[in-house]
Amino acid sequence: MPIESLAFLTPGNYRDDDPSAGLEDTLRLIGFGEDLGYRGAWVRQRHLEHGISSAAVILGAASQRTSRIELGTAVIPIGYENPFRLAEDLSLADALSHGRVQAGFSTGMPHADLLAGVVFDGDPSEYDLGYERVARTVDHLRGAYLGAPDTRIESPGNVQRPRLQPHAPGLAERAWYGGTSLSSARWSGANGLHLLTGNIVSGAGIDSDDFAVVQQRLIDEFRSAGGAGRRVAVGRVIVPTDGADRATAQRYRAYARSRHERTLSAHGDRRTLFAEDLVGSTAEIAERLATDAALAGVTELRLELPYEFDVRDYEQILTDAVSLVPRLREAARPRSA
Repeated sequence: MPIESLAFLTPGNYRDDDPSAGLEDTLRLIGFGEDLGYRGAWVRQRHLEHGISSAAVILGAASQRTSRIELGTAVIPIGYENPFRLAEDLSLADALSHGRVQAGFSTGMPHADLLAGVVFDGDPSEYDLGYERVARTVDHLRGAYLGAPDTRIESPGNVQRPRLQPHAPGLAERAWYGGTSLSSARWSGANGLHLLTGNIVSGAGIDSDDFAVVQQRLIDEFRSAGGAGRRVAVGRVIVPTDGADRATAQRYRAYARSRHERTLSAHGDRRTLFAEDLVGSTAEIAERLATDAALAGVTELRLELPYEFDVRDYEQILTDAVSLVPRLREAARPRSA
């Protein structure tokens, strides 16, 4: 079991009548995770929901509360984004964090029926909203100069060749893709991105309904397509109960039971598969993770915090889960006869 580091994904929820309180909780939780020694804190970007609508803004704020922890987007749906403007925002957040931003993307357009016509001037079907739009964003992050070699722009006190500002050296090398299918895993590997894979995958084109087998296949395809040597981070909903009182532990188990049926079969034409939520003591969770085929050869584990929980639950979960890495090493150690 080669897991060496833990990160976490926080939903960034807030109440409709008091968004500032929930966003403040998210910022405090990121700092809390840094103090516990987590390698990374990741946020989703969500539209029309009680969640983070601009990952770059919240990570810029988090950069001023922290000094070491990686700050990631898992993920930004590229369909709503102008590649150059998004690259500007991420570069600014990266400059504020002194090079700690991990920029994660996906294709797709959640709530497209409501938002596509609002976001785009014209028919959205005329735009490329897929992999090419992600690639253009990453290209802008590299800071290529615009115009001819002799093109210059003037600003107060400065004459310079035009390119995205602020230039954030290395940010393009910290670009990730949230891969759920064979095609997305292959594209990520072939285009030099790191791979995020979580608790939802597509089994289309894979002769198995076993979640771990499918996820392992995606990781293998990513590496074969050019991703060997790039980072892979696997996400799981992990809810340890060590520090929870009895009522809280019961609530955690009821939450997992309510979502268990979806894990029993593949769904739809894309054969969508869901991983089981892992609820129990850290020792029990470590034993289950130690037999997870998808984690073989992966060094990074990401805790995906449930949407519905309170920030105090998140603090307890993160506190308990810190012991997972040493427990995983112990669980994987050969037993003497």
